[in-house]
Amino acid sequence: MLRDFIEFIREKGVVGLAVGFLMGGAISKLVTALVEDIINPLVGLMLGKAGNLAEASVMVGTATLKWGAFITTLIDFIIICAVIYLGVRVLRLDRIDKKKT
Repeated sequence: MLRDFIEFIREKGVVGLAVGFLMGGAISKLVTALVEDIINPLVGLMLGKAGNLAEASVMVGTATLKWGAFITTLIDFIIICAVIYLGVRVLRLDRIDKKKT
């Protein structure tokens, strides 16, 4: 029974999934810090919004459109996608799992 369980883990890539999940969380924190602490202030300066870009907003009637927070999230997303792409394609991580016979 233990051998069947170990074989299941190897075939389904459960260990790789767990490692990827943990690394994804760590990379996400790193990317968020990069965007909030380095990229946002630079983009904010270029757009004329000194300080924190995430706080940039515009009032439309009684609604507040937080466009700076959206740009921050978009930059996060693009960087995380690039890291995942490089991890899978360049490092060939897609070849780690055991092939079914």
